[in-house]
Amino acid sequence: MERIEVLKTYKLYIGGKFPRTESGRYYQPAGKNGKKLGNICQSSRKDLRNSVVAARTALASWAPRDPFNRSQILYRIAEMLEGRSAQFVDELKQQGSTPTAARKEVAASIDRCIYYAGWCDKYQQTFSSVNPVASAHFNFSVYEPMGVITAIAPEQSSLLGLLGTVLPIITGGNSCIVIASETKPLCAITLAEALATSDLPGGVINILTGVRAELLPIIGSHMDINAVVASDLTDTEKSNLRAEATSNLKRTIFCKQDPAKTESPYPILATQEIKTTWHPVESSITGGSAY
Repeated sequence: MERIEVLKTYKLYIGGKFPRTESGRYYQPAGKNGKKLGNICQSSRKDLRNSVVAARTALASWAPRDPFNRSQILYRIAEMLEGRSAQFVDELKQQGSTPTAARKEVAASIDRCIYYAGWCDKYQQTFSSVNPVASAHFNFSVYEPMGVITAIAPEQSSLLGLLGTVLPIITGGNSCIVIASETKPLCAITLAEALATSDLPGGVINILTGVRAELLPIIGSHMDINAVVASDLTDTEKSNLRAEATSNLKRTIFCKQDPAKTESPYPILATQEIKTTWHPVESSITGGSAY
């Protein structure tokens, strides 16, 4: 008698823990040669709400954290991925990648973590400014994190696309909920296992799996999400998400370039708010001192 394989049931990653989906629903995406990849949680509205609460809680300590310390944590994530690279390569092959493409994607993903680790303590000094004004004031513009961001990972890039979407968000001090690829979710779950044993505080990154068409309306209407970042939505999905986002004026950010192919500091700025501060200064002409 042919043996029936016992498929692994993959859980969600919320607040640094691995809960099962509240809905009790699972789906079984097919991988290479039609083989089922596993029992994948089909996230619900309640799962998203729990993720937002976890992200909002984590934001309080992640946003004011020293940028150099954020850099160290992102570098540690790269170390964790390096140690589990063989597993990522195997999962990419299960999902249809060739061995060569899988190895290149894992190496590029590790390098992408190091790239953004380097930007954590540099983007402020690179892009912030002292503005010229016509009065006796200093005028400074600096970047501040927007808050809780939901990221929609690219559908066809299981690992690199996910990291390319999430890393700029957390580099800038935001916390996030990422919706993994619906058809290629394995690497997202393994990434969660790596994050749980890294130095990243629980709740900074929360990973949900499920049906994109079901989750998008819930994301758009949620009142405590500050922005949504997505790269490969259809025109209809974009239009519907914009309409839902008006409920709390959340920002909708649609990447013009594939995050899997883009290595740039500018995605960091997409989820930042600009804070401008005016500070009076006495003029040396009137006998005061400029400082």
